[in-house]
Amino acid sequence: VNDGDTGRTIATNLEKAGIVRTAKAFVDACNDDSRCAAIQPGDYALKKEMRAADILAILVDPKNRQNGKVTIREGLWANEIYALLGKATGHPVSDYQAAAKSPEVLGLLPPSAKGIVEGYLFPATYEFSSKDSAVVQLKAMVAKTAATLTQLNVPADQAERIMTIASIVEAEARRDEDRPKVARVILNRLAKPMRLQLDSTVSYGVQKRALTTTDAERATVNAWNTYTKDGLPDTPIANPGVAAIQTTANPTEGT
Repeated sequence: VNDGDTGRTIATNLEKAGIVRTAKAFVDACNDDSRCAAIQPGDYALKKEMRAADILAILVDPKNRQNGKVTIREGLWANEIYALLGKATGHPVSDYQAAAKSPEVLGLLPPSAKGIVEGYLFPATYEFSSKDSAVVQLKAMVAKTAATLTQLNVPADQAERIMTIASIVEAEARRDEDRPKVARVILNRLAKPMRLQLDSTVSYGVQKRALTTTDAERATVNAWNTYTKDGLPDTPIANPGVAAIQTTANPTEGT
């Protein structure tokens, strides 16, 4: 069942699949049951040559939807998200890497993101099936981030800066009460100015998850290492949740 399908559309698809003898039989069953209008989009397991009433009884119960849920937690890197989505829906990681460069996904990003989805894959629980392409999945995630930025009144030309700082806040803070402090430290260091010198940016630059970094890693010159680079990383270093974004967009004062 696709989003927006009418009872007649569902009936036609059932007939084509050989699940119901005639589309009319299902339409008649729908007309006699007001619950038909509440059928949710998704995948349902049905048998061939079923009675229309039995089919309807299955479709009107949300518990019968086969769509799997995948939870994307805050602070993951894009490549980690691709692996989780791929495991849940059966698509190869390469599909997501390609989707991240597709016009359909890039068109949802603010211009300041310069065509890079890192940071804009909103953490949440999604219901994706194998029929949802990698493009469809990434579009849904980026759209949620875009909606969040709009709700927080973040100007488009400030989106990349806000999301980059929020990504560091997400990577550095584990408790709600610490996020405002981390955001203020970052803003104060940028205003001083001084290098941020944050290990989370080092870890992202070398693509290695670790609680600590080595002298060699901190000495590495790349676009994200804030020990060797002035200012912010060139892109977000994680995909932040709404709390980190909100804290960054509305920072508290402090020394």
